Amino acid sequence: MSYDEFYVKSVIRSLPDWPEPGVMFRDITPLFKDPKALRMVADGFIQRYMESDLTHIACIDARGFLIASIMAYQMQKPLVLVRKKGKLPGKTVHQEYQLEYGTSAVEMQIDAVGPGDRVLVFDDLIATGGTLLAACTLIKKLGAEVIECAALIDLPDLEGSVRIQETGIPVYTMLAYEGL
Repeated sequence: MSYDEFYVKSVIRSLPDWPEPGVMFRDITPLFKDPKALRMVADGFIQRYMESDLTHIACIDARGFLIASIMAYQMQKPLVLVRKKGKLPGKTVHQEYQLEYGTSAVEMQIDAVGPGDRVLVFDDLIATGGTLLAACTLIKKLGAEVIECAALIDLPDLEGSVRIQETGIPVYTMLAYEGL
């Protein structure tokens, strides 16, 4: 099945003023109720990375888990989790960051990745880039290399992709939504 950007965009829901006034939230949850759209997205990412030399896929809590787990399964790669602070058992490292509507922190288990690992970092959406940059910082703290950040959606007006690229990390997204 070939990727159809128009079809996938038609499935994604836009919710104004959520989680707070002035934010236009791009909701990918309808994607998971539409097997055709989900398959297009998952297959598109799998095709992009199948022949790459990545060793791990790091996914971000929580919607990033859903697509990345399909990718990891199909590509037979380890899936490592980047979660909100306090959600992972055992020893962890954490990183604080700014969101477009507040602050937060993410963490990873200290044995998730290490030296020699080449990691793709996946999230559902890039807004200001804070979450992905925090994840990249954690991965580097653990001694691994980030080969690329990927997301289904980019919000270019918030310049998150630019912020990530300015650190030398490539960015790939399937969709972009201009305007807030």
